[in-house]
Amino acid sequence: MSGELQILGACPLDCPDTCSWVVTVAGGQAVKMRGNPDHPYTRGALCVKVNRYLEHTRAADRLLHPMRRVGPKGSGAFERITWDEALEEISVRLRAIVDEHGGEAIWPYNGTGSLGYLQGCEGVAGRRFWNALGASRHHLNICSAAGNAGLTEVNGTPGGMDPEDFASSRLILLWGTNTLTSGHHLWKFVQDARAAGAHVVAIDPIRTRTAEQADEHLPIRPGTDAALALGLLHVVLAEGAEDRDYLERHTEGWEAFREEILRHPPERVAEITGLPEEDVRALGLRLARTRPTGIRATMGIQRHAGGGAALRALAAIPAVTGDWRRPGGGIAYSTSGHIHLDIDTRDDLLARPVRTLTMTRLASELDESVKCLWVYGANPVGSSPDQNRIRERLLREDLFTVVMEQFATDTVDYADLVLPATMQTEHPDLHAGYGHMYLLWNEPAVPPPGECLSTTETFRRLARHMGLTEPSLFDSDLELAEQLLSSGHPSLDGITVDRLRKEGWVRLNVPRPFLPFAEGFPTPSGRLRFPRGTAYVPPHTATAPREAYPLTLVTPASHTSLNTTFGNNPELRRRSKGPRVLVNPADAAARGLADGVRARVFNDGGAFEAEVEVTESVRPGVVASVKGHWRKLSPGGSTVNAVVAERDADLGRGATYHDNLVEIAPA
Repeated sequence: MSGELQILGACPLDCPDTCSWVVTVAGGQAVKMRGNPDHPYTRGALCVKVNRYLEHTRAADRLLHPMRRVGPKGSGAFERITWDEALEEISVRLRAIVDEHGGEAIWPYNGTGSLGYLQGCEGVAGRRFWNALGASRHHLNICSAAGNAGLTEVNGTPGGMDPEDFASSRLILLWGTNTLTSGHHLWKFVQDARAAGAHVVAIDPIRTRTAEQADEHLPIRPGTDAALALGLLHVVLAEGAEDRDYLERHTEGWEAFREEILRHPPERVAEITGLPEEDVRALGLRLARTRPTGIRATMGIQRHAGGGAALRALAAIPAVTGDWRRPGGGIAYSTSGHIHLDIDTRDDLLARPVRTLTMTRLASELDESVKCLWVYGANPVGSSPDQNRIRERLLREDLFTVVMEQFATDTVDYADLVLPATMQTEHPDLHAGYGHMYLLWNEPAVPPPGECLSTTETFRRLARHMGLTEPSLFDSDLELAEQLLSSGHPSLDGITVDRLRKEGWVRLNVPRPFLPFAEGFPTPSGRLRFPRGTAYVPPHTATAPREAYPLTLVTPASHTSLNTTFGNNPELRRRSKGPRVLVNPADAAARGLADGVRARVFNDGGAFEAEVEVTESVRPGVVASVKGHWRKLSPGGSTVNAVVAERDADLGRGATYHDNLVEIAPA
């Protein structure tokens, strides 16, 4: 059709695949979106969620204008106001808070609604503005913190193998990851490996879509992954299959860690993990005899009390087997450790050091010392632990709450002011996948609807309205992008904003195949540091009393929403079939539960209601219910996070969404 434009962009959502997409624009309207067929990882395909993205941008419930609360907090009652009115009210309130209580009384609560380096949580979005006011820092620990910390302790970085190199693996361990739901583009490379004879094992408490397609499924007890890793390595040592040359040249602490491995024979590991001893031995033998072995572990595996230790133990496997020497060998958790952009948040604008408030501790840290909560790219009422206490905290009349949003989420209902935010087809951004090795540029395809503003433009206007004069607060999006690419790191050689805008995506300037640790690690000694002391940290559910709440709840990702994004999309809600809880037949029978009945899932923190699905896809003693449902659209007015406790993992203060005890009864 004449007059059509093809605009290259990138998906902003919290998924490792960070797809390259092509938007067709005709008559000033975005009329089609498809995966970019030229991108080596996207290969022309989007997921079931993002396939409806253009429809989502045009939804009838899209927020298009600034709004002020007119009803009680939590009621969701607002009136439309102008941007000038909104900026003036914000300016007056923020200045009063800074003058009376200091800048630390402001909590900028940014989340993973967008992973952009301009508009989202990965880069500079708003952080210079908050530094100029002296606001508290925000520890964004909700997603991958424990695993990042564990891998960094061992490898010096959370970065690992290039996921495309799984095509060269001969044994693939999909460990705590549901690839076909949460990053399905990797499956193409898994299929390539299978065609060449690779064996694929899914290690997961749930028989997921991915586990159904694997050659083998090990239904491990939640949170016991480190013990299994040690048990597999015990078999490797018994077979004499350790790579002694690699261990001597590129690791430290091996003798002590070897003793820890020997304390975890398969029979002990079977007791801990709930797996048959023969299955542990069989996989250990396969690991000992198969080179290269590639391990794919994503964020679900580390959302328990021993999450950091789990990734430390997994990271030890390719060091013992020497798989880091080989294409297709190693572990892939997040490639973000290989991204070396210059993220200059201008910390020098802070007049003095300030406190750090933790994202998953909102229920306890949103106390009287916080006078302003500014939420963007986040929906904490829907996504953060201890949902009921968060709602109580947000009812404080002395708390000035501003939410920048695209839709009236559960959190918006508690706002004093709501600012309408752009969506990805309406603003520029720079992205880097945490599941591949490419930088991507998102060019806006259409103008924003109504009065929606991008994150960067909102903070530029607010800084101007408040009379701030620091020049860096007014840098344009293209200037910010240029700064991000100016780190001088060799991986960015030849990558410019102009090139990205023209080509849409560029692979990092790294070798192919990419062998990051074949000759050493980015640690002070240049060696991998094996874990010291106890390598297996048990989950909370393994040590807590179980009399009142005997079932372990895991809260995996949904196939039809991404966190709470798309939780209000009518078609995707229909496909999700509403909140459901998976219950093993033995547990269902003991409680008088049948397929399709409404049940109440509860503990001391709260309760939520869901339809029972009786299935052997979960082992006895384990129940599962996906995250992502909106509270106000759910039966009983609660979601799974009503029963998720506000606890920290062992490292990085990571979240513990898969480490809670519950009971179930008919509703």
